[in-house]
Formats: sequence, C-alpha cells, structure tokens
Amino acid sequence: MIPFNSMTKKLLLGLFFSTLIFSFTSCAKKVSFQTSSVVPAARGHVKVKKDANKNYQIQIKINDLAEVDRLQNANKAYVVWMETDDSMIKNIGQIKSDSGFLSSKLKASFETVTSFKPEKIFITAEDNADVQYPNNQVVLTTKDF
Repeated sequence: MIPFNSMTKKLLLGLFFSTLIFSFTSCAKKVSFQTSSVVPAARGHVKVKKDANKNYQIQIKINDLAEVDRLQNANKAYVVWMETDDSMIKNIGQIKSDSGFLSSKLKASFETVTSFKPEKIFITAEDNADVQYPNNQVVLTTKDF
C-alpha cells in the first residue's frame, strides 16, 4: 500500500468533492406533464438542464398529442409557454404533433435554450403561434419545478 501524505489526501478529497458537486449541478431535472382534460391521452415530460453558459436547455417529449385542429375548439398551433422565476410568462415556441409513416402514435418534441430560469412549462392551443399572451385553453402543464 502506498502511503499518502496530508497534502495528497487533501488534494484527492478536494477532487472528489468537486466531482460530486459538478455531477449534481449538471443533472437534468425531469418533470412530467399533468393529465390533461383537453387531450386526456397525451403523456409527456419536460427536461431542464443548466448548461456551462448558465442558460437553461429545455427538452419536451410528448406521446399521443392530438392534432391541434382536431380539438373541440379547433386551433392552428400548440404554443409552449414558460413561467419564469420572477412570474413572467414567455412564449418560447411552437410544438407540432407528428404522426410519422412508421408510427402509430402522435408524437411531439421540442427543444430550446433560454437565459431565464423556468418554474413551470405549459402548452396552449392558439389561433396564431406568435401570440404574446396565452389564452385559457391550457392543453398540458407541469407542476412547479
């Protein structure tokens, strides 16, 4: 067995704790969408991860999301919204459901990067993807992160 002096022990211990702290800060937080009354079959989740530039990477994956024009109140776009840590609501993009040639399920995915810390993600059905404020038809929502 190799004897370690106190300086080597401190260095190894510091390296261990640095690695441990880095692994916790680089982990993505995964939150599932709550069951929807508008599209009850839809299931999905949101992953949020802070990157090296201190931005937040947001990834959304949804299965069984009905086409937006087939909803009871037909619309033209699913819009993804983010509630920030200072209670601002931001339109962060449009998500489209896709039924691929080899897929029997309606799937949707979405990715973006933001400098704002997300507290909640929700999706609404809108007549226009460029709207500045969400309407009352919330299709899917997460709990607060």
